[in-house]
Amino acid sequence: MENKKASKLIDKILDDLDKTGINTDTLIEDIKELRTYALEEQIPLVVKVLRFTYEHIEKNNSFLIPIPDDEPIDDEDSTEEKEAVDPIESLKYLISLTKSLKNRMNISDLKEYRDALMEY
Repeated sequence: MENKKASKLIDKILDDLDKTGINTDTLIEDIKELRTYALEEQIPLVVKVLRFTYEHIEKNNSFLIPIPDDEPIDDEDSTEEKEAVDPIESLKYLISLTKSLKNRMNISDLKEYRDALMEY
């Protein structure tokens, strides 16, 4: 995102995840605040992904979506993949994707997160 405050908030969220893990109290509020910057910048994909993300964390007290794979995997592998989710790493990756939206791969991965969150 272009906004300097949004960029600082992204750094804060990533730093907090490193220090305290998924602390739902502050994390959800920070993600909601980050979503307001995405609304201001009119980035519907990021707005939706961030909403799905904090709703998912509220519901599960964790982030249970794996990092998108570079290659498509068949259904048998995906169940193993879900069991091996590192919630903090996956959430850090999702949040870091919002920093550089000019990168096509970031947009692609955000769409995969959106779809995975909708399916969950």
